[in-house]
Amino acid sequence: MIFRMLRQSWLRNPRRKILAMTTVFLAASLLSALMLVSIDIGDQMAREMKSYGANILMLPAEQAALPSLGDGEDNPLAGQSSLDESELPNIMDIFWRNNITGFAPLLNGEIKLDGNHAVKIIGTFFDKRLTVPDEDDYHTGQKIISPFWHIQGEWPDDEKDEILAGSALARAQGWQAGRELTVDGMPVRITGILTSGAEEEDMLIVPLRLAQRWLDKPGKIQAVRVSALTVPENDLSKRALRDPDALDAETYDLWYCTAYVTSIAHQLEEAVSGSIARPIWQVAASEGAIIEKIQSLLIMATCAALLAAAMGVASLMTSALMERSREIGLMKALGAHYWQISLLFYAEAILGSLAGGMLGCLAGWGLARVIGWQLFNAPLKFSWIVTPCVLLLSVFIAMLGTWFPARRIARLYPAEVLHGRA
Repeated sequence: MIFRMLRQSWLRNPRRKILAMTTVFLAASLLSALMLVSIDIGDQMAREMKSYGANILMLPAEQAALPSLGDGEDNPLAGQSSLDESELPNIMDIFWRNNITGFAPLLNGEIKLDGNHAVKIIGTFFDKRLTVPDEDDYHTGQKIISPFWHIQGEWPDDEKDEILAGSALARAQGWQAGRELTVDGMPVRITGILTSGAEEEDMLIVPLRLAQRWLDKPGKIQAVRVSALTVPENDLSKRALRDPDALDAETYDLWYCTAYVTSIAHQLEEAVSGSIARPIWQVAASEGAIIEKIQSLLIMATCAALLAAAMGVASLMTSALMERSREIGLMKALGAHYWQISLLFYAEAILGSLAGGMLGCLAGWGLARVIGWQLFNAPLKFSWIVTPCVLLLSVFIAMLGTWFPARRIARLYPAEVLHGRA
């Protein structure tokens, strides 16, 4: 009987049902798009914010433990204060290797140009090809982790005798891109002038192999800048930062298997012997704060969409109730219970919400792709978990919108309605 009444209700007044279904469809489209954006916004924003630079700095454990001793002759650990370049591929062998977007080693020192002019240099990777596990053509270097570096000219080739000159140093010396310099009798060519807004502007930036040769430190590096995709920090990550050994086994595993900047730094320390990894909090904290604010904004927009859709459905169902008051009165006069009549209205609303929700999921996916292309120049990924969530929310909208008019059914008296006094 209930199915026959539902079919007759849809056939008799399809316009109002379509309006209710359209209301749910619009809400479901927005909900689906917001959920897809919320799911993928963390990784996308983290990639966008890599323009801030690396968020982890790896140092030799001795240097990090005794920073006050410096790197001069008075430091008894100065000769040991370095890392082995040969261990760099281990960075891409950690649990969160897929979150490592790139890294670049650093080796600082001072050399003399043309036999008398002393300048500071920093050896690093520009776009270096490395052999790492399960990667056929892996490249890393400053070109990847320092997109804020502005090069007037061209990036040097790591395998050639090419260098960058910091803009302040080049301006003081009158150098231009294409200028040749001589270091230890070796000619090197300046391929570009670097503007970074940091200390590199007063230095020559050279391939790591040249810096190791000129500074007589073969196979050694002083630090590594690592850029990693991370999730915002919370109480767990802060507890682990203070003392990871104080966590119980279950909590430790949860922290270790979550892409916090602290857990990734801890794994990097395990991968590279004699190192200590420290988050660069100016970068890591700003990333987390911005992502949290964006996600909060999305949650608020989702709640607003739910409320607006529920109010729309409630308005349509109240209007339908007023139009069908005689039908409801007749059903009561024939012995129908309150719950049976309410079930009819709820069933009508749920069927329309499921149809609108399914269509809304498809439309929301399309909207999310448009948002992805507009904001990140790449489509956002589709997550199947969104479909059941949106359908459940669509049903919730329908039931919430029907609950208000359904309460009025109990107050309808058959005699008054059938005689036109209700």
